[in-house]
Amino acid sequence: MTESDTQTFLFEKNPNPVPASEREALLQNPGFGRVFTDHMVTIRYSEERGWHDAKVGPRKGFDLDPATVVFHYAQEIFEGMKAYRLPDGGATLFRPDANARRFRNSALRLAMTPLPEELFVESVRALTRVERDWIPAADGAALYLRPFMFATEVLLGVKPSAEYVYCVIASSVGSYFKGGSPAVTLWVSENYTRAAPGGTGEAKCGGNYAASLAAQAEAIEQGCEQVVFLDAVERRYIEELGGMNVFFVFNDGSLQTPPLTGTILPGITRDSLITLARDLGLTVREEPYAIDQWQADAQSGRLTEAFACGTAAVVTPIGKVKGRKYGFTIGDGGAGPVASRLKAALLDIQNGRAADRHGWLDRLF
Repeated sequence: MTESDTQTFLFEKNPNPVPASEREALLQNPGFGRVFTDHMVTIRYSEERGWHDAKVGPRKGFDLDPATVVFHYAQEIFEGMKAYRLPDGGATLFRPDANARRFRNSALRLAMTPLPEELFVESVRALTRVERDWIPAADGAALYLRPFMFATEVLLGVKPSAEYVYCVIASSVGSYFKGGSPAVTLWVSENYTRAAPGGTGEAKCGGNYAASLAAQAEAIEQGCEQVVFLDAVERRYIEELGGMNVFFVFNDGSLQTPPLTGTILPGITRDSLITLARDLGLTVREEPYAIDQWQADAQSGRLTEAFACGTAAVVTPIGKVKGRKYGFTIGDGGAGPVASRLKAALLDIQNGRAADRHGWLDRLF
């Protein structure tokens, strides 16, 4: 382990924190991604010094030159993860080592200097310990952590930056979908694709999400909550939603999800659900699934459920699918028993209500 792998985090208390009474009021109904905590982590990188100046300090803005590389060449990556309140009042992270690995892989794909995985994990631990009072106790709520890194060299020239800032901010969150919708309706995107072979589909970078927004806007115009993307080569096979992986459940009890071939994000929730489904004795296949087959199977009854998954949305049932050539309902249009069972199993582990057989929890206090 090198010196830059291990950092002592300096702490600077926010001189103007949110008053306790105001914080408690915010935690009653935080929504998603709009209530932020008092502090953040920053660590800086330069070719001369490596990773340095690890700090937990007041949450504030960045002072950046107009020629900063991130503005022009989009060297930026991020992660999404949660800290959960435990029944005894403690708190835990869920599989932070998996987020650290994915963050490193995203950095390598964007030609960015990777943050050591040990330093990533310690950074989210440090911020969560400082912001322990911001972790909601309500069922389904959590402290959402957003680690991210961006290029800070001042340069107009297409090359990897020589300088970076890594940061972690935190947000108290409730349900991802307004109203806690029991099932979402998807719009099949035919005009747009999310990623192509050889691209950045498996990296968690802002550009992937920016490229999805036009398709998501189209979905909303059609009265749908989410867009579902098809593959960029044949425009036949289901890839993922705008920000979530997808699973299909069949009448023999088996599950199927698109394979990780480099064009979709390797979701940590996706991976966890595959493990939990197999723990329950269910067969899970990682195989391509065509949109025409999805419609035919839903109409014949062979397909009984479909659901999306991700850190933010956890497990979200898919009730209907719409498109210029498609229109079908899955099952009765609501949450199915397999999705409900897997969601409950995952949440019970994350919130300390069930045994952690796989060593996924990283208890903080």
